[in-house]
Amino acid sequence: MVDPATVATFLVAAIASLFMAWAIGAGSSGSTPFAPAVGANAISVMRAGFLVGILGFTGAVLQGANVSEAVGTELIGGVTLSPMAATIALVIAAGLVATGVFAGYPIATAFTVTGAVIGVGFAMGGDPAWPKYAEIATLWILTPFVGGGLSYAIARVLRAEPIAEEHFIVALAAVVGALVANIEFAILEPGQAGGASIAEATSGWLPGPATVAVVAVTVVIAALWAGAIALDLRVGTERGERHFLLVLGGLVAFSAGGSQVGLAIGPLIPLSGDVGLPLPALLVGGGVGLLIGSWTGAPRMIKAISQDYSSLGPRRSIAALIPSFMIAQTAVLYGIPVSFNEIIVSAIIGSGYAAAGSGGSGVSARKMGYTVLAWIASLAGAITVSFVGYYAFAALLT
Repeated sequence: MVDPATVATFLVAAIASLFMAWAIGAGSSGSTPFAPAVGANAISVMRAGFLVGILGFTGAVLQGANVSEAVGTELIGGVTLSPMAATIALVIAAGLVATGVFAGYPIATAFTVTGAVIGVGFAMGGDPAWPKYAEIATLWILTPFVGGGLSYAIARVLRAEPIAEEHFIVALAAVVGALVANIEFAILEPGQAGGASIAEATSGWLPGPATVAVVAVTVVIAALWAGAIALDLRVGTERGERHFLLVLGGLVAFSAGGSQVGLAIGPLIPLSGDVGLPLPALLVGGGVGLLIGSWTGAPRMIKAISQDYSSLGPRRSIAALIPSFMIAQTAVLYGIPVSFNEIIVSAIIGSGYAAAGSGGSGVSARKMGYTVLAWIASLAGAITVSFVGYYAFAALLT
């Protein structure tokens, strides 16, 4: 029989987790994926908020396990988060993120939650998980350079006269199709860690070595994506670009759900076994929180990011979303908590500078300066506040 006190404590932590999921949905995962599309006038703010909620929920359920387990069990060594520690971490992190949402500045959710979990873990006497920190730091540091660099390069090529714009977009569609064919979905292989990709799941239908079959399926799917976009572009270049842009926004929103849900429910994982609640149930609950947050709070942040950071057109928006999708899926694959604000904003800056020769990048340096400071403060502040908060709350109970 489950201890009633354990259930009560879990419920308190679960409420904090749901609030965290709402804050994430209203902030990073709900606002950033479609911000470039809104900036390019490909979709309205309210429709973007509606779609990102549904896609984020789907991504949370199908791809949320890796990051959730990393946040819940891999950030601190030697100890398991107690119910009190998990609740304190979630409440503090959610409070900081919600403050950023209402203030109109994108707080880095991954920095905040990671810092909060590390802070309470240290307060419990846990040891630093240096290998995991190295993975996280590598992705966080490389994201602005890789995302911004790729975005800049794509935007420059799209503007280059020697290369037909339509041909390059078709090539980009093929690359995106190949990526989609190889990202993992839990539903395709429930018994396998992380699931399986579409290419892996369908390669068994073909004769020959498995690797060759996976490559063949990938090529076919890439060709289908390229063909669909090519047909759309023949009707009208601008029309085809906007449709491709909306597809990319949807893929990034799906990826956001798969990554960001782990920030909300990860600290609950050490507690879920005590009440007999499996991880899929936690993912559904976290996905619902993201959905509600996206529908109720995301439009404000979507407007802030799309209008304040850059006045994007379809080409620059496409250039921003493709590397964003690539980085997001890398984070999901390796179970690394990542900030979607950092991913999208870095990509927007890269595509913005590609237009510098025609009158400026459209990026506010002052706004970006405040954002970077907010990212740094998110991590340092969350560690400090959570560490002190744990000790203060523990003192009240003794």
